Amino acid sequence: MGKIVALANQKGGVGKTTTAINLAASLAVIGKKVLLVDADPQANATSGLGLDINQANIYDCITGEASAADVIQKCPEVKKLDILPSSINLVGAETELLEIEDGQKRMKTILEPLKANYDFILIDCPPSLNILTINALTAADTVLVPIQCEYYALEGIADLMRSIKMCNKRLNPELTVQGIVMTMYDGRTKLSDQVVNEVRKFFGKKVYKTMIPRNVRLSEAPSHRKPAIAYDKESKGARAYLHLAGELIKREEKAAKAAQEAAAAAAAEVEHG
Repeated sequence: MGKIVALANQKGGVGKTTTAINLAASLAVIGKKVLLVDADPQANATSGLGLDINQANIYDCITGEASAADVIQKCPEVKKLDILPSSINLVGAETELLEIEDGQKRMKTILEPLKANYDFILIDCPPSLNILTINALTAADTVLVPIQCEYYALEGIADLMRSIKMCNKRLNPELTVQGIVMTMYDGRTKLSDQVVNEVRKFFGKKVYKTMIPRNVRLSEAPSHRKPAIAYDKESKGARAYLHLAGELIKREEKAAKAAQEAAAAAAAEVEHG
């Protein structure tokens, strides 16, 4: 059964879509079956992976005009990576979701049947705390938060954490924060290290050891409609996302093992109780 991970940060320019594209591609290269869901009306994840934004997309799934199976496409550059594309039409879904019954759970209804087909389903959320993001948080098992190594890094994070807590309480009691990934790291500056230290004070072990560097090839890849690993697999950015994918897999394996041990202990307690 696949794990659904929402990539969320309502602050724009933090490397959220870059992380969604390149983490999805890296997981697929490692051998995992991955679906990337573009839930952002800007559709940058869709175009960044070489797909046409003027075709059937997640908006058609939300409105019931198409099934996810009809809309999902294969990434032209990476085997084992599928994409549920987006388009500017998704802007209209924000109003429509408010008007339909259980509108906050529409994405969960779409994605839940797909979990059996994938190891990971990554959702690229819009850079705002709107109903599309709430939909993603409701559908997700866990949340990955990209934070850039810049002065205003923690700006708005408190609001995101409140939204996650609200969603956890009202809509998705199983939702957890999977981790924090630091992006745009520049080891030549004191500021990057100061921001990383500040974030680690705030989030502790939730912060990934792998940090994504500022990297020209990483920035160039979307204009070539490729993930970094297909554009230049030897670049620092591509290698960093491969490390991040490996670290994420280890975290998930550790969490799964802990859950199994807890379930076994609970069963034993019931048996001997």
